[in-house]
Amino acid sequence: MKEVSKPDSQQKSLSGVKEIAKRANVSIATVDRVIHNRSGVSEKTKARINKIIEELDYLPNLMASRLALGKVTRLAAIIPQVTEESEFWHAPLNGLKRAEKEIRQFGVRIDPMLFDPSSRSSFSAVAKAAMESDYDGVILAPSFVEESKHVLEKCQQRGIPFVFLDSNIPDQSNLTYIGPPYFQSGYVAANLISRLLRNSRKLLVVNIATESDSFNYLQIENGFRKYFRENSLPSEITRIDIRDTEYESVARYLTYVFMFHAEIEAVFVTNSQVSTVASFLYNSQRRHVSVIGYDYTPENIRYLKNGTIDFLICHQAEDQGYRAAMSLYQHLVLGQQVPKEHFMPIDIITRENHEYYRN
Repeated sequence: MKEVSKPDSQQKSLSGVKEIAKRANVSIATVDRVIHNRSGVSEKTKARINKIIEELDYLPNLMASRLALGKVTRLAAIIPQVTEESEFWHAPLNGLKRAEKEIRQFGVRIDPMLFDPSSRSSFSAVAKAAMESDYDGVILAPSFVEESKHVLEKCQQRGIPFVFLDSNIPDQSNLTYIGPPYFQSGYVAANLISRLLRNSRKLLVVNIATESDSFNYLQIENGFRKYFRENSLPSEITRIDIRDTEYESVARYLTYVFMFHAEIEAVFVTNSQVSTVASFLYNSQRRHVSVIGYDYTPENIRYLKNGTIDFLICHQAEDQGYRAAMSLYQHLVLGQQVPKEHFMPIDIITRENHEYYRN
């Protein structure tokens, strides 16, 4: 009976694996576990095999093997859906799509699993659906901290690597965090706002979010306050947390604050909801109040252009989504090490330069 020959790509891949196993003095099965990032190999042996793979420039054969075997790597991206109040997430979603276009040829599929950013139950339902499916990796925007920790526990139990996108939860076993350096970002915001103060030096910090005690917002505020302490700048800083993101609720809170703090000169909004605050200031004829906030969204740009917002701080949101997907691709498909943190740049956008910014 005539033996059926294997395709050239598979033959080359097999011979490559044999050579790696021979040089590392291990079995072919051990090499296969390392190549496909499976458990059961000591860190020392894994490092030795990966070094040999790098020396032999084995990557082309590895990719050919994956294609020949029809190997599919499925990634779940659990992120907020794009609404009028969460326009920021349009850019990371585009970044995920851009990444998938590049790596789809290598058998990688990305499923956006979108939740209502104002609803814990929506987040839990979407996360539950993701955990019930057979995903190889997870990209997570941990908008709800406690609920996110349940997802992380399940990922750890099943050996699924996960990446934090835009927001971070400290002391977790995430593969990496892709997002802003929040403390330093708040520090930069304080530097900017200090240049806008004139007489009273009274400031308002506004946190509009469903989770006002989250790690990220605290980091931003800590950085903001540290700038004033380190530079011995006299100032009076008032902070308010608003959990209802609707305009009517925000306007009600701000009306109350300005009733008792009429001399406030500047407002710092710790997230992309700055357009809501800008709308209130514009409508209530408080256009002398300086405003700084975050993110390159259409509404924020509108108030930047009309002068209500003085500065926007941006962190290349589309690239965040792209890098989150690529980090899992590098880990799962290429078997490469990924840095524990990848901080995005701190970009300062003004009315004069916004047309040249690429989010």
